[in-house]
Amino acid sequence: MNYYKYILACLTLGLTTLGCQSTSSHQHESDQHAHKEGEHDDHENKVHLSLLQFKSLNMQVGKIPEINIGDYVLTNGSLEVPPQNEASVTAVIGANVKKINVIEGEKVKKNQVLAYLNHPNLIKLQTNYVTKMNQLIFLEEEFKRQKKLYDENVGSGREYQKASSDFFSTKGEVKGLEAQLRMLHLNLNKIKEGYIYENVPVISPMSGYIKLVEVKTGQYVDPQKEMFEVINLDDIHVDLMVFEKDISKIKVGQDVFFTTEVNPKQKMKASVFNVGKSFEEGPKAIHLHADIDGSKEGLIPGTYCKGKIMINNTFTSALPEEALVKEGGNMYFFTVDNEGGKYSFEAHKVITGSKDNGYVQIFFLDDFNMDQKVALNNAYYLMAEMKKAEAEHHH
Repeated sequence: MNYYKYILACLTLGLTTLGCQSTSSHQHESDQHAHKEGEHDDHENKVHLSLLQFKSLNMQVGKIPEINIGDYVLTNGSLEVPPQNEASVTAVIGANVKKINVIEGEKVKKNQVLAYLNHPNLIKLQTNYVTKMNQLIFLEEEFKRQKKLYDENVGSGREYQKASSDFFSTKGEVKGLEAQLRMLHLNLNKIKEGYIYENVPVISPMSGYIKLVEVKTGQYVDPQKEMFEVINLDDIHVDLMVFEKDISKIKVGQDVFFTTEVNPKQKMKASVFNVGKSFEEGPKAIHLHADIDGSKEGLIPGTYCKGKIMINNTFTSALPEEALVKEGGNMYFFTVDNEGGKYSFEAHKVITGSKDNGYVQIFFLDDFNMDQKVALNNAYYLMAEMKKAEAEHHH
């Protein structure tokens, strides 16, 4: 009897031990599953990129910009410079082009020599000046002598008047010749000493760029012939057209955001400094002028531009359209962190508002650190990679 009790006790103990082991095994599997689920929850809204991937995608990151999404008037026009910033360079006197020193587009300084002219008339002008200058010296002495005799009642009034007339008329001729020689940028003192210039310089009246070269070597040019056009781009600005219905909304000081036909992706800013006072017909509109902010490098007068004049300013957080992606009825953007050359992007829900010029107004669902960097492009790709990683985790 005791033997059977012993066997029964052993069987009971064995079953209990197996039950405990089975329970422990199931618990372990459950813990492992929970751990994997935890890992999945932690990573399902993140995407990781290596430095190589980051560069190959041309990822752009930065803080969320504040942009102006207010009421505005659409406009178009062109880049222009004030009239005083353009100059035509003429020959002043009829002559032949001896040498040309510049080409179109070349940067020049004020008083830089653009070309040289030569012609017998230029030499004759200088020799006439020397001759008249020497005559003037003689006539001045004769005038002084006759005046002294006349004042002492020794000389005749007729002789005094003739000496006076000859002196002052020759003096006028000399002054006229001097003015012509100065216009030719020649050194009068050297000419007085007997030096004759065979080649006469053509001088730039301002600093800027050569817009046009309209002569060639050996060509004869008349005094009124335009040889060069020089343009100074320091005051290049936006010249815009505003239609009659919008004129009452425009005033000096308003911001203008515009792009040019040459570089439509580069957004630039200007400020209205002048509004026209007369209409231009066909269509009926007025001109307004706006100073360009920042660098004007590469801007060319005459370039077509279009933009908007801000009527009132409403600055708000906004992201480029390519920084947002729609998924499951929600809009998302991605924050980014960089550790050791590896980039981690995390998706965040956001509510969108107005669209303007490639940007979308956003409203955060939770408190957001505005110093946090975000992805400014490739949101669609990042979402696709996130969903791909999520599917692999589920698998």
